[in-house]
Amino acid sequence: MESGDQLTETVLLLAVPAAEPVVRQHRRELDRSAADGIPAHLTVVYPFKPLEEISEADHERLARIGREHVCLHVEGIRTAWFGDQVLFVEVKAPEEVHALTLDVASAFPEHPPYSGDVPLAQIVPHLTVGAGAPVAALRTAARAVDGALPFSQEVRAMELWAGPPVEGRAQPARWSRVRSYALGS
Repeated sequence: MESGDQLTETVLLLAVPAAEPVVRQHRRELDRSAADGIPAHLTVVYPFKPLEEISEADHERLARIGREHVCLHVEGIRTAWFGDQVLFVEVKAPEEVHALTLDVASAFPEHPPYSGDVPLAQIVPHLTVGAGAPVAALRTAARAVDGALPFSQEVRAMELWAGPPVEGRAQPARWSRVRSYALGS
């Protein structure tokens, strides 16, 4: 790779299509990942390994981790906040999602969730509705989303998505699903 070239970023996530009718409009306006084409989701690990560095052995390790976890029942129950900058949907029984995050982080310690900025024990599984938007817009979205909850879905796979680096970009760029790893045997 030449000097100045950037590696393709990745995220491991749990897509939650059942949340789309509740959050789609608000995510489009308030969440950069939606503009990049990433669906409503619960993050397992972001940022993960750059796509160019993921080996077949890494894919096999992720598939094994997926098989060691059961399919997850995800139920969005209410909106909540990280400070006044991030509005998200809280999920009922987040422990299974958190356990998946811990297992991936343990298998890939050189790529900790949130770059290690959040201690593993403090990670809260959530579905982001908006981040970094004006507080008034986030509050308006919170009222609308709360009025449309709950949503519920069985999640049967962890997905690897990839796209251009987020930092330093002013415009949306297309991310896409690279691979899925089934949950359960």
